[in-house]
Amino acid sequence: MPNYYAIVPAAGIGSRFGGETPKQYRLLAGRPMLYHSLAAVCRCPRIDRVWVVLSPDDTCWRQHDWTSLGYKLETVFCGGTTRSESVANGLHAAATAADDDDWVLVHDAARPCLSQAMLAALCDELAGDPVGGILAVPVADTLKRADADQCIASTESRDGLWQAQTPQMFRYGLLTRVLAEHRGCTDEASAMEAAGCRPRLVCADASNLKVTYPADLRLAETILQARIRVDE
Repeated sequence: MPNYYAIVPAAGIGSRFGGETPKQYRLLAGRPMLYHSLAAVCRCPRIDRVWVVLSPDDTCWRQHDWTSLGYKLETVFCGGTTRSESVANGLHAAATAADDDDWVLVHDAARPCLSQAMLAALCDELAGDPVGGILAVPVADTLKRADADQCIASTESRDGLWQAQTPQMFRYGLLTRVLAEHRGCTDEASAMEAAGCRPRLVCADASNLKVTYPADLRLAETILQARIRVDE
């Protein structure tokens, strides 16, 4: 039976978010946003180990207490200048534990609202797949293409379009080889596509949002607080 591992690249600064503190360390429901993203994968009973990939010059990590996340979490200060480089370095760190057929789930540091139900659905639906796949949501809004003057040039069909999320889950050996051959892709699924693979789409929902702007942080806090009330 394959093992399950997770990598959370957290070496970026979140330039679109603004402010001096890197986005992943901004407080959300009393803890750094990164804490919630890590907690989601650390809680998953299928996942054996979690590597968080930080920048070599990260000065924020040690300012917070992460001990409640438990024994699964390992910290590596080997983040790169791009997401794909950080993930590749995280895969290298995982080489001491992972075999080629094991699963690796790559999760955004800025997706703090990942639910256990979404994680379970991803693992269940991809269990027998030779490649893997991603959480995603069918596009619901009407899409407009803009021209150079920021006016509507056309309306695009949304048929068959999905919005990619994370985790993105692939076989360790395949993902390692593909990222080495296709550097600079925006996510792991894009690299897989470039290699001729066909990742599967596993339906999630909009609550698994990516925090990009300050308003997203407020929405994420509302989602987390509502989930806490339901659990209570």
